[in-house]
Amino acid sequence: MNKKITTFFLFLGILTFGQTKLPNVTLKTLVGQSVTTKSIAENNDLLIISLWATWCVPCKNELDAIAEVYEDWISETGVAYYAVSIDDARTSNRIKPMVNGKDWEFEILLDQNSDLKRAFGVSTVPFTAIIKKGEIVYNHVGYSPGFEDELYEQLRKHSK
Repeated sequence: MNKKITTFFLFLGILTFGQTKLPNVTLKTLVGQSVTTKSIAENNDLLIISLWATWCVPCKNELDAIAEVYEDWISETGVAYYAVSIDDARTSNRIKPMVNGKDWEFEILLDQNSDLKRAFGVSTVPFTAIIKKGEIVYNHVGYSPGFEDELYEQLRKHSK
């Protein structure tokens, strides 16, 4: 088996069956400031990072559904939610207008070079991960209506 495939399955196994550290990647805010995933994890005991894109309909549906329950999640679990756009230079000009038109109260970050996406080892969005004290404790790829309920149950489990 070639080395890339072996590495992929090893990483997938770690994400699926065990904990692993959140990769340290530099992202940008909507106003162009740099922020690292390490600093985000240090400032939040429990957080969700969701990779999304403006061209991804399931991604936008997931973010809309989570926006409806996010305030409750904060008060009940103390979670911080970061929606990380993987839009590249060609489509990144759509992010701010879309976010301004939505009722999303969570942080929006930019991963224009897909560094975090590569570090997570994912090829499809949406990708959602729960991180507790810098460790990835849960992850999920894709979205279907009702997924936010499953995500909330995982949050409750890991907020204790």
